[in-house]
Amino acid sequence: MDETSPTRMNLLKCRSQYSLATRGVNLLQKKRDALVREFFALVQAALEARRQLNDAGREAHMALILAKSFDGPQAVEVLSLSVPDVSNVGVELQNIWGTRVPVLEADWPQGVAVSPIFVGGQTLAAQAAFRKLGRALLRVANTESRLRRIGEEIKKTARRVNALELAVIPGLRSQIRYIRQVLDQQEQEDIFRLKRVKRKIEAQSARNL
Repeated sequence: MDETSPTRMNLLKCRSQYSLATRGVNLLQKKRDALVREFFALVQAALEARRQLNDAGREAHMALILAKSFDGPQAVEVLSLSVPDVSNVGVELQNIWGTRVPVLEADWPQGVAVSPIFVGGQTLAAQAAFRKLGRALLRVANTESRLRRIGEEIKKTARRVNALELAVIPGLRSQIRYIRQVLDQQEQEDIFRLKRVKRKIEAQSARNL
C-alpha cells in the first residue's frame, strides 16, 4: 500500500481497478452459481447412466454365456471377428459459461458381415446386448467427463472469487483510502500555507500604507 505514489492519477487508476474487480466478482459469482446448478442437475443423469451401464453389463455378460452355451464358442468368435469397427467417432465441444465440455459421438455398426443363416439366435442377441453396452459406456463417459470438467471449473472460479474478495479488492480499498488520506492532508497543508501567505501579504500591505 505504502509503495503506491499518492497522486490523483493513481487514485483514479485504483478506483478504476476497484470498479473492474467488483464487476469481475459479480460475474464470476454468477458463473460459479450457474455451474453449480448445472453440476447438481448432471449428478442424477450421471447416476442414471452408471445404473444403465451396470444393467447393460450384466445383460451382455449373461447373453455371452447363453451364446457360448447354445451356439458354441467358435460361432461367437466368428461373429465377433466379422463385426465392423465403430466408425465416425467424433468430439463435439459444448460451451457452458465459458467452459468447453467435450461430447463424444459415434456411429454404431449395424448387422454383421456374415450371413445370419450361419449365426445362432443367442449369438445375435449377445451382439445386440454388447452394442447396448457400448452405447451405455459412451453415455457414462460423456456425463462423467462433463461432471469432471464442470467441477474443475467450479473450483477454479471459486479460487478467483476468493482471490478478488480476500486480497485484490481489500488491497485496492486500502490503497484508495491511503491515497485519499495523503491527498487530503496535502490539501489541508496547501490551504494552511495559502492562508499564511495571504496574512503576510496583508500585513505587508498594511505596513506600506
